[in-house]
Amino acid sequence: MDRATQEKIYAGVLGKILGVYHGRPVEGWSYEKIRDTFGEVDYFVNGKLSLPIMLPDDDISGTFAFFRALEDHGYPKTLTPHQVGQTWLNYIIEEKTILWWGGLGRSTEHTAFLNLKNGIDAPQSGSHAQNGPWIPAQIGAQIFMDAFALAAPNDPDRAAQMVRAAASVSHDGIALDAAVLLGTMEAMAFSEQNVDRLLDAGLRYVSDRHLLNVVDQIRAECAKTDDWHKVRAWIAGHHGYDHYDGPCHMIPNHAIVLMALLMAGDDFGRSLMIATSAGWDTDCNAGNVGCLNGVRLGLAALDKGPDLRRPVSDFLYVVTSDGASSISDAVRETRGIVAAADVLAGRELPPACPRFGFDYPGSTQGFAPCPRHVGRQGVLLLSNPEGALTVQLQGLSRGVTGTLSTPVFVEPFAATSSFAMVASPTLYPGQTATARITAPAGVKARLYALYYAAGDDIARLDGDWIALGDADMAVSWTVPQTNGLPLYRLGVEFGSDSRFDGEATIHSVDWSGAPETYEIKGMLMPSIWNLAPFWIRAFVSSARHFAPDFKYTLCVSHPFDNGLVTTGSRDWDNYSVASSIDYSINDGGGLIARSRGHRRYYAGMLKGNEACIVRRYDDEVEVLARAPVASGAVGKRDLMFSLNGDDLHLSVDGVECCAARDDRFQSGAAGFIVEKGTIVADGFLVRAIHRKGASAS
Repeated sequence: MDRATQEKIYAGVLGKILGVYHGRPVEGWSYEKIRDTFGEVDYFVNGKLSLPIMLPDDDISGTFAFFRALEDHGYPKTLTPHQVGQTWLNYIIEEKTILWWGGLGRSTEHTAFLNLKNGIDAPQSGSHAQNGPWIPAQIGAQIFMDAFALAAPNDPDRAAQMVRAAASVSHDGIALDAAVLLGTMEAMAFSEQNVDRLLDAGLRYVSDRHLLNVVDQIRAECAKTDDWHKVRAWIAGHHGYDHYDGPCHMIPNHAIVLMALLMAGDDFGRSLMIATSAGWDTDCNAGNVGCLNGVRLGLAALDKGPDLRRPVSDFLYVVTSDGASSISDAVRETRGIVAAADVLAGRELPPACPRFGFDYPGSTQGFAPCPRHVGRQGVLLLSNPEGALTVQLQGLSRGVTGTLSTPVFVEPFAATSSFAMVASPTLYPGQTATARITAPAGVKARLYALYYAAGDDIARLDGDWIALGDADMAVSWTVPQTNGLPLYRLGVEFGSDSRFDGEATIHSVDWSGAPETYEIKGMLMPSIWNLAPFWIRAFVSSARHFAPDFKYTLCVSHPFDNGLVTTGSRDWDNYSVASSIDYSINDGGGLIARSRGHRRYYAGMLKGNEACIVRRYDDEVEVLARAPVASGAVGKRDLMFSLNGDDLHLSVDGVECCAARDDRFQSGAAGFIVEKGTIVADGFLVRAIHRKGASAS
């Protein structure tokens, strides 16, 4: 894909998250309350409400999580509702992630999820026939569609097909047409900037008469005046919430989106101001507007007016059962969309990139002057004019350093979000991080990490200082053990023994593969009343009950099948995972490896009097190998599950019981599984395996 198109996709992703963050603090406020409190919301108002900017949000998580249906199903030329529905089931943790869990028959997406869970496949899961006249007509269809549209640059036919398939998991009728209208406009905005021409072309994909009439009316009202408040008053009088059934109908919000697009001209900041200040579902509406205008106007437009990019620094959460993927940024999500667009267009997958490559102008991928810096801060400014992170340093000397860092796990305040924050770190003790840095002679650098220590305090680990020069230097560091306490931020610290004012350049920061050794051991619960210490948040649980144990390390209990708890990331490839497991009543339990969501994984487990290796792929559960085990799933047993390429081996009490060959999953997270019962884990140990045939012990 050419560079200009990639940058437009990035601008669309960035516009989406900026819009969501812009509108989120006043979501659900009335227009009158917003007007009386702020007048017009022309910048982030989170600070005035004592809220952080970046919090988990369904509009962001759903947009980028459901888009994984393309990669997870091999980039099909024709995306099906069934494939997107399976993606829902794999990544959504019931009553926790992504959706508004408002109840069957009240929340559109909750209703669709329960339908899927109970065997009602998509698109029936979201249909009027299944769910009645108003549930499928709410706003969600257009909230979650942007990434699919971005993957079809200048191809509105493909955008329409993917958007309609994805939206029909939970929506039907007019909501599908509204989502397709915005999606095709986004696809065509890669080469067309005129909003009226985009609307004319997008309306060719719309058949619903009511939506067509509403669009005509909005265009006519916008043409009468330059005052968006007057148009907003007309919308409220003719198409407000009181005119439609349901808690958050599509039509009022779709009208606000169109008004913002038509009345803001080519002013990106003004378009977000209108979408947010107009009320109703403000984060959804500003997110759609920001995405389309990001593509239509390009990155340069985002850098005009208020500085929206610097406070956000590309950062976002995509909260799913695939825990480490929850910690993300606009560049990483753009790479996934670019990859899909390339394959769908018949091109090769793009080459792999460093985790932090600062690919696009202005991108910082979460890096900012470290908020935990102690003493005078020597980092003055970060910028990215040419695909690398330029660090402006001032006043470095003995006793004065400069630090910048990026989150590798959740911020402490993210746990307060109204949407559940589940995640795993992206970086673990035992992994080696490498930064490639250029700086003048006399400047030195080291990597460091902040982590959640005992008592949920923030502690720091430091690498060794490396002297830099004008050449590109590698600064590497293997993160020391923390007994499983999760890393929080990864940083780069600059220093100098003599006064230095000038620039350093960070070209990339990267790590990959499973940790050399990552271990949690012992009973880590400080009090029987503290069942949720911060360290346990490093595990993502879809099991009904998961907590520290009173005697050992962890307890996992689930009343049904498929109760999973995982940690780690998608780049953990060849490794062993081990634990001493105490079995209570259950229908089976053991270890998980190469999990890519909670319905795609390998399991090494004991079920009754058998040891078995299981592969789950969505609804398909296949036993790849089994063998009898003396005493079965009773008492305390030592399990080790090793995966090296396509060789899978399960050992019980130090003796290999069964082996299999399978290459469906090449990498993924590790953890525990229990079905209809409880297991208690005494310790958790992950070790990398480096070559075929290498020992896992």
